Amino acid sequence: MTKRAFLFAGQGAQKLGMASDLYAAYPVVKETFDRASRILGYDLRELIDSNEEKLNQTRYTQPAILTTSVAIYRLLAENGITPDIVAGLSLGEYSALVAAGALSFEDAVALVAKRGEFMETAAPAGSGKMVAVMNTDPSLIEEICQKASEKGVVTPANYNTPAQIVIGGEVEAVDYAVELLKEAGAKRLIPLNVSGPFHTALLESASQKLAAELEKVLFKDFTLPLVGNTEAQIMKSEDVKALLALQVMEPVLFYYSIATIQEFGVDEVIEIGPGKVLSGFLKKIDKTLPTHNVEDQASLDALLNA
Repeated sequence: MTKRAFLFAGQGAQKLGMASDLYAAYPVVKETFDRASRILGYDLRELIDSNEEKLNQTRYTQPAILTTSVAIYRLLAENGITPDIVAGLSLGEYSALVAAGALSFEDAVALVAKRGEFMETAAPAGSGKMVAVMNTDPSLIEEICQKASEKGVVTPANYNTPAQIVIGGEVEAVDYAVELLKEAGAKRLIPLNVSGPFHTALLESASQKLAAELEKVLFKDFTLPLVGNTEAQIMKSEDVKALLALQVMEPVLFYYSIATIQEFGVDEVIEIGPGKVLSGFLKKIDKTLPTHNVEDQASLDALLNA
């Protein structure tokens, strides 16, 4: 039997018209979007198809990606393709929680709409920045962030691959860290087009507001294991609320999470949701692990015919 991991896409992967062909072709996809629209109080499908400006606002991006991912997950399940273990990048963790049976889709949609709003208002556009640091020793990056933090908040925010770590924080402090990293020999530093310095201490107010919202939500026991971002370990039911609140202001340990998934003994990985960002990271982490992504009819057909 193939042991399979599902990885769910995070914010930044959104694109205009995502999954529109699947929406037109499959009742389960349409039903998922229609249900999300009822919960949100606006036509999510129309927003994704025709309003790029809104789609890129965090409060709309998050429910849009979650709904797209869960719709594809349900479509795969209808075709007999199910996971043995799941994980998601940041926002993708909520899709993973739905897949793992711990969170209802309805609660997830309402929750990520609020999460997006809290994250958007915690760090208004322009108040911070994020930069991907390539091919640089992680311990050197951590050390330099510590040194640069005399200018303000700057910390590692995403451990994407051993050769790509994103730092984030206040503009002046991040710029100073970039300067120090260049002096230390870092050659490739790529500023990211994101709406805020996510997964840093600047998101503390969002974390607190999210914690209050999470208290109102019923989480059920996991029906399959989920590797969480914050600890890169299999999540325990009793820790879910605390970890989700922390997750918006703590670094995402993606490549450590993949190590945990590898230890679980998976034979293949399927990335679910828009884009191929996580598949790209995986190829950098482990070239030998067969990886597919499903975001539209063509990629679905490729998987079903593989």
